[in-house]
Amino acid sequence: MVEARMRSVTNGHHPDLIAALDHLLSSGGKRVRPAVALLTGEMLGAEPEKLITLSAAIELLHTATLVHDDLIDGAYLRRGIPTLNSQWTPAATVLTGDYIFACAAQLAADTGSVEVMQKFAETLAIIVNGEIKQMFSSPAKDSRLDYMERINAKTASMFVLATTAAAMLSPNSEQSFNAASRYGYGIGMAFQIIDDVLDFTGKQDTIGKPVASDLRQGLITLPTIYYLEMHPDDPDLRVLLSGVNFNNDRIARVIQSIQESNAIQASVDEAKEFIRQALSALNDLPATPERQALEELAIYIIDRHR
Repeated sequence: MVEARMRSVTNGHHPDLIAALDHLLSSGGKRVRPAVALLTGEMLGAEPEKLITLSAAIELLHTATLVHDDLIDGAYLRRGIPTLNSQWTPAATVLTGDYIFACAAQLAADTGSVEVMQKFAETLAIIVNGEIKQMFSSPAKDSRLDYMERINAKTASMFVLATTAAAMLSPNSEQSFNAASRYGYGIGMAFQIIDDVLDFTGKQDTIGKPVASDLRQGLITLPTIYYLEMHPDDPDLRVLLSGVNFNNDRIARVIQSIQESNAIQASVDEAKEFIRQALSALNDLPATPERQALEELAIYIIDRHR
């Protein structure tokens, strides 16, 4: 029903836009964010029809951010499937992303909740601000705090939107709202950390992009930060962080060093701590089958391989 609601927003629009959205929605994805919204809302007693609309809005918002991310990063594959910008001009890709943002906003408005619309707009501003900060930051100066702020903006904010907007559509107490927010933040932070771990440990045909693609693009993630703390004098990494003498041999050595170090396990342990906090937050929410599913989803986030 969420999939159908997402596709319904294109009715009457340009056929190329409809084809582009169909390509994006058919290219896979775990649909974790709408699942979180549906489960949270059902647990707290929200109206099912509004939850479906909200979940479709959140997934379209996520889809639009991916369209722009792929263009900014120059990525030609996502989940092993050609990206939109690998087939269209940059101008057409940007406009398609804008169109999907507009469709997402329309669905958010269709929930009939001013609070949800405000939270939706606030989240979009957080995401864009995070991207701008990342674009103008220096990898050599990235700290753990910078990284945490970046993944909160990039990923956790969308999970917080899924839980809190669902709570806004529910007859909930302030305690339930705060607990839902903490759960969303915890699983969102863990989700991105595990993504960054898989960037080093996954296989290209599984994760759908080159191994260590973030590092290749000059983006410093938690495994690299941990490795740098453990090996501050690694000459290859220092050269890469300086932005000069970038070559495949050097980056291959850095990737192997990170893979063979304790940085990977340290990053996983940090993700597990965020999951522990998320599970703790669930204790303040009603004991329902949906809460059990949210617990299982949190554990899945840690155990997944793509």
